[in-house]
Amino acid sequence: MSTSITRLYGLGLTPGKLRGLQRISNPNGTLTMVATDQNSSMISMMKEATKKDPSYAEITDAKVMLSRALAPHCSGLLVDGYYGYASTIAAHAVPSSTGTLIRVEKSGSPKNAAGGSIGEVEPGWSVAKIKRCGADAVKLLAMFEPDEYDSAERNLQFTIQIYNECIQNDILFLLEPLHFPMKINGTVEAKDVVAARKAKTVIDTAKYLSQFCDIYKSEFPGTPGVESDAQQMDNLKRLNDACPKPWVLLSAGVDYDKYKKQVEMAMKAGASGILGGRAFWKEFFTFTTPAERQKFAETECVRRVKETDAIVKSGTPWFAKYGLTTEDLHGIRATEGWHARYGGGTATGSAAKVEAGAVY
Repeated sequence: MSTSITRLYGLGLTPGKLRGLQRISNPNGTLTMVATDQNSSMISMMKEATKKDPSYAEITDAKVMLSRALAPHCSGLLVDGYYGYASTIAAHAVPSSTGTLIRVEKSGSPKNAAGGSIGEVEPGWSVAKIKRCGADAVKLLAMFEPDEYDSAERNLQFTIQIYNECIQNDILFLLEPLHFPMKINGTVEAKDVVAARKAKTVIDTAKYLSQFCDIYKSEFPGTPGVESDAQQMDNLKRLNDACPKPWVLLSAGVDYDKYKKQVEMAMKAGASGILGGRAFWKEFFTFTTPAERQKFAETECVRRVKETDAIVKSGTPWFAKYGLTTEDLHGIRATEGWHARYGGGTATGSAAKVEAGAVY
C-alpha cells in the first residue's frame, strides 16, 4: 500500500533533508555521530602538549588523522569548514558510507553584558556553501539561556535564520544549544548555582528551540552528583517529551565512562543517538608526536566509538520520532510532475509545464 509523499512534506522531510538523514544514520535509523569541529579546545590541548602554537598544517593533519580513524565506525562525522572539511574529504579520510556534517557558526562570538554569546556565521562561510560542497547537514551551535532575555532573543532569531536558509537550500539542519554561566550585576554565577538549574534550562531550551531544526542536539539534562539517577531519568523523559524532532546527546567534554552511562540513560528515555566529541578523543590532542596520536586514535578512540555505537543502536530510530515506520517509508510515492513543483515551481507556469502521460 502506497502513501503520498505529502506525508513527508508535511513533516518537513523534503528530498534533500530526507537524504541527509539517511546519509548520517545507521541502517536502523539511529545516529552514531562523532564531532571533530572543536577548534579552540583542540588548539589549546596541542599547545599545552607541545609547548608551542600549532600551525594550520599541524591542526589540519591531526584532524584528518582523527577522522580517518573514527569515520569508518560512525554514521556521521561533524567537521569544521576552516580546518577540517576540504582536507578531510580530499584525503579520502571519510568512507562513502559515513555522512558529513559541517558547522556554520563562528567560534568566539561577541558577548553581551550578561555573558551571553551572540551567534554569528563564520566569516566567508554560509549554509549555501555547505550545501554546495557536498555535505549532508548543517550544524549550528547557539548559546542559550531562556532567562537571559537579550542573548536568548537574538540567538532564537539567528537559529530561525539558519533554519530557514536550510529549508531554502533543502539541507538537513542540526541544532546544538548550550547553557552558560550568566553574569549577575557583573559577577559570574557560581558553579553550584548553574548546576542546580541546568536540568530546567536544558528542558526549557528544548521547548523553545527544538521545533526549529531537523535534529536536536541536547546537553544531558542534569549533573551527576547533583541529582539522583532516578531524577536524571525523569529529566531525560521530560526532555524527550519536549522535543517534537529526533534528538541526540552531546558529550560536553565529560570523561568517557561518565558519557557512556549518560548515553545508556538517554537511549532508554527516547533519544535517537549521539553526537559526541571530546569524550571519545580528548586525550588524542595531548600527545606530542603524530605517531603517538595515531596509535591512540586507532586503539582507544575506536574502542570508545564502537562501544557507544552498540548502545546507540538500541535507541529510537529518527523516523519513529516522526511517527513513521520502515513500512511507511517503503510505501512513500511521489505524484507525476513533482519535480516541477519541488522548490517552489508550479506545474501551471510556462517554465514548469508538465504534459500528462508524456515520457521524459
